[in-house]
Amino acid sequence: MSPQKTSLYQVHADLGASFTDFGGWDMPLKYTNDVEEHRAVRSAAGLFDLSHMGEFRVTGPDAAAFLDYALLSNMSILKVGKAKYSLLLNEAGGVIDDLITYRLGQEEFLVIPNAANVAVDYQAMSARTEGFDVTLTDETTSTSLVAIQGPASEAIVLDMDPSDSELVTSLGYYAAVPLELNGVSVLLARTGYTGEDGFELYVANERAAELWALASERGQKHGILPAGLAARDSLRLEAGMPLYGHELGLDITPLESGMGKLVEIALTKKSADFLGRAALAEAAEQTPARSLVGLKAQGKRPGRAGSQLLDERGQVIGEITSGIPSPTLGYPIAMALIASEYAQTGATVSVDIRGKVAPFDIVELPFYTRQK
Repeated sequence: MSPQKTSLYQVHADLGASFTDFGGWDMPLKYTNDVEEHRAVRSAAGLFDLSHMGEFRVTGPDAAAFLDYALLSNMSILKVGKAKYSLLLNEAGGVIDDLITYRLGQEEFLVIPNAANVAVDYQAMSARTEGFDVTLTDETTSTSLVAIQGPASEAIVLDMDPSDSELVTSLGYYAAVPLELNGVSVLLARTGYTGEDGFELYVANERAAELWALASERGQKHGILPAGLAARDSLRLEAGMPLYGHELGLDITPLESGMGKLVEIALTKKSADFLGRAALAEAAEQTPARSLVGLKAQGKRPGRAGSQLLDERGQVIGEITSGIPSPTLGYPIAMALIASEYAQTGATVSVDIRGKVAPFDIVELPFYTRQK
């Protein structure tokens, strides 16, 4: 089956983008140079097409109660206009997906699943609607998502002629508000996946190209560049953000993937039952077999996903889940799942890189934190 194309595909093709199949979508990997695109986000701004991400609208009198049951986190306490990161679990406590949920009204939420998991997530969430007065609607194919990320992002959005500039400047992190940008209706969210300040703009497909052109034009004086998935991946890794299928998955418990705080809050402060609770409660009583750690290379050779971690005897003790040469930091970094007894910050482990061993130091995550 051929990959799906977003409503902005021709825009990317005209810009000379290199494409890749990601989650069943034909997405721009890079336009000219992924390192330049990465650095533009750190210093000014990057413009991303994220229309491959899913959108589920949840409405009805039991919308909040349903999401309390369907997801790990407590959504009924979320205020209108706010967002929360959470996990969709199976009964064994494995992660089906990680997602962001926006509360748009007392009985209305917007849930954002990862592109590759839209069908699986919709099936899993649909199966959990029984007994709840709720409607779950998949709006993925009718919705586009444009992101503006970087320190200049607020200035760019303000230059896009918002219907209410104060709504933009007062919008907090993990919050969203509907407004118009030069006559284009969007849901403006102050969220992102880069470690920088930024906005994600949800828009109807038929207005996406217009919105992209507006952001590109008004962002020129601020140094905006179109950025592809390669830059998005290196940015999120520097910021220590997990990627489903790498740091998260059905065979990786939230306790192993660094989500222990989310689990603790859910088990101690959430009164509503949720799918996977019993399995997590049992797992929380013991030390997880593996832990997610950051790795900093002592040399110049980067470790990649799948590279094995070795102890002093050459025994396998873990595996790199994501790894890159960091454009911002100037040395290779990685995230890895390692046997918990070896997960000591400051310790050194060996990484098998194509048959040759290289030393990496275990460091705290994230690798990079923006200056506020």
